[in-house]
Amino acid sequence: MTQFPQTFPATRMRRLRQAPWVRSLTAEHVLTPADLVWAVFVHDGEGRVPVASLPGVDRLSVKEAAGAAKRAKALGIPAIALFPYVGPEGKDAEGTGALSPDGLVPRALKAMKDAAPEVGLITDVALDAYTSHGHDGLLDEDGTIPNDSTVERLVTQALVHVGAGADVVAPSDMMDGRIGAIRLAFEEEGFTNAMILAYAAKYASGFYGPYREAIGSAAALKGDKKTYQQDPSNTDEALREVALDLAEGADMVMVKPGLPYLDIVHRVSTTFGVPTLAYQVSGEYAQIMAAAQNGWIDGDRVMMETLLSFKRAGAAGVITYFAERAAEKLRG
Repeated sequence: MTQFPQTFPATRMRRLRQAPWVRSLTAEHVLTPADLVWAVFVHDGEGRVPVASLPGVDRLSVKEAAGAAKRAKALGIPAIALFPYVGPEGKDAEGTGALSPDGLVPRALKAMKDAAPEVGLITDVALDAYTSHGHDGLLDEDGTIPNDSTVERLVTQALVHVGAGADVVAPSDMMDGRIGAIRLAFEEEGFTNAMILAYAAKYASGFYGPYREAIGSAAALKGDKKTYQQDPSNTDEALREVALDLAEGADMVMVKPGLPYLDIVHRVSTTFGVPTLAYQVSGEYAQIMAAAQNGWIDGDRVMMETLLSFKRAGAAGVITYFAERAAEKLRG
């Protein structure tokens, strides 16, 4: 029988837990406002419009979005990820509203850059907010999503965004080859410093429901997105997706959703050694808020614990609806 060294009482693990100062000194991972990306919704109207399924989250007007950029700068949040709400009047089968240089996102980008040029702006490249069928790409008569013709539209959308001031485009559509096509277009058009954050490992998840309400695609969505988003049962596939996106020119990669896929965050960050972000998606946020509102958990404590878990898994940053609230707590 193997005998283990007798370490107690020479070693008492609780010694390093006995006071706040020593717990802080010996902490293996630290969360700061610089680790957060604030997920913000914009709408083409006035003021703020609450999102019912995301308590504490509002859709912001262009003017309010500019104010959010100033707020991010003041709190030390380095970047904002921008998502548009488009009403039925702004949708069609081909998502043409996504390609307009005078559209909601370009106008919001310009206003936010004018307000706080130091804050990085990340835009979602996908058609789902703009399509009458709610898919991230085009839709054929037989119900399939055509890959290559969708990519052509995504390239145009990405060019519109960087032309309006986006620092980073984040293709979330999961079409094959779109990273390479966007990178080539950026080089050809002189946007050599434009960054690409690839939604490289985006899963066909049930955690996206509140987000789809927030951008106005929930009622429009026909069918599901399982033919282009990843199967939740797969992990090796995620590594293949990441490798392809990096080879095509992605600067950073993302895993989405976040908490149910911390194993993927860890595998991606340790395998590739590239900046890996996690998206704490709407369903994750809504669960925490609902439980907190019912008094079942300490909402702020769980918020901070979950955000730290992303860092522990290896994430370089976290896209979250909690960013403003968490940054306020971190700054004291």
